[in-house]
Amino acid sequence: MTFVMDPLLYPSIVKHGKQLDFHEFSNKVAPYTFGYPPVNNQSFPGLRKQVQRSFHLLQGDSLTPLTESMMGNLMLVFRQDHLGQDGGWRSGSMYDFCHSVMFEATLLTMYGRPPAGRRHGGLDALRDDFISFDNKFPLLIAQIPIWLLGRTKAVRDKLIRFFLPVSCWSNMSQFIRRRAEMFEQYDALRDVDKAAHHFAILWASVGNTVPATFWALYHLVSHPAALQAVRQEIQDVLQQDGVGWNRDGDVTLSRQQLERLLYLESAIRESLRLSSASMNIRVAQEDFSLRLDGERSVAVRKGDFIALYPQSMHLDPEVYEEPQTFRFDRYTQDGQQKTDFYKNGQKLRYYLMPFGSGSTKCPGRHFALNEIKQFVSLLLLYFDLQLEDGQPRASLDPSRAGLGILLPNVDVRFRYRLRTQQLD
Repeated sequence: MTFVMDPLLYPSIVKHGKQLDFHEFSNKVAPYTFGYPPVNNQSFPGLRKQVQRSFHLLQGDSLTPLTESMMGNLMLVFRQDHLGQDGGWRSGSMYDFCHSVMFEATLLTMYGRPPAGRRHGGLDALRDDFISFDNKFPLLIAQIPIWLLGRTKAVRDKLIRFFLPVSCWSNMSQFIRRRAEMFEQYDALRDVDKAAHHFAILWASVGNTVPATFWALYHLVSHPAALQAVRQEIQDVLQQDGVGWNRDGDVTLSRQQLERLLYLESAIRESLRLSSASMNIRVAQEDFSLRLDGERSVAVRKGDFIALYPQSMHLDPEVYEEPQTFRFDRYTQDGQQKTDFYKNGQKLRYYLMPFGSGSTKCPGRHFALNEIKQFVSLLLLYFDLQLEDGQPRASLDPSRAGLGILLPNVDVRFRYRLRTQQLD
């Protein structure tokens, strides 16, 4: 495997989308990890292209109803689990809190509600199984035989069975509905295979978003001035639109309002910069000469692996001043999003890469950013938040290096209580 470490050379790699392909790698490891047959199998002609086309339903105009649904489901979970109690301080574990709320709200947004009731039953057990599987995820990606991983196969089978079937659920997202219809076109695809595809999307929707949500919240609560600035921005956006709010009412932040939260978006991006350790892998499809710049080129053989590891850029002091320091406003400048970052005096085209690059960039990145904004906004509007005293600071657990957002090495105890301050 060849690592390209100079971020000024990243565009040279990204633009070779045909010669340097990501799908050969993902089409091998994803079916093994989640337990479904490869979509490029001859038994499923055209399925791979249909799967790729379905991701457009996470972007553009389709993002609006998805964002609105997530807002309603977050409010549902907050209202029923956290907003109906008195104003005294309550304690919790921050990562577990984020995981509990985001897991259920995302499940409801993507897959809908059960035939009876507004919330799925048995979610605590489902979430425990999900976490158990997620803990073994790095080993599965490394293609360690699943039978060597204790109960992992049994746990994965339980998670897959949860989606047998999803057709009876209501309020399903257009994205999942389209995929369900698509799978029905293939008689050779068993019901359990379809369910495994649904489980894979659940993991893709939650596996990195939950730790990203945790780090955004953790950094803000750890920096009271940043938290206050972001909270004030949220309140200002609501007031500018003439939206009255009090803690007894439900908040609705539209997609357009979320886009105006520049400080919040900057804080989230800064958290992603500090916590992302994803690796961008490409596989050469043919022998060719890879031109890196005007003077240098390198011979690449078919089957060679080329990798970008953006964390080295994210923590480069030449690109980011004091790179280990959280600066909530690092990505804002003069009331706009800052995009000018430099290496060796040259402007970087790619300066923040938590979602991958090129045609393989995460298709759900816009939704992920929106749902993190929504979660943090609701917490800051409804609650006072503090870290509990006498505990070590959370640091990054490196065990998932190369696979996305790193988890915290320990969970963090925090206190929260309903705010008494209200907007006019």
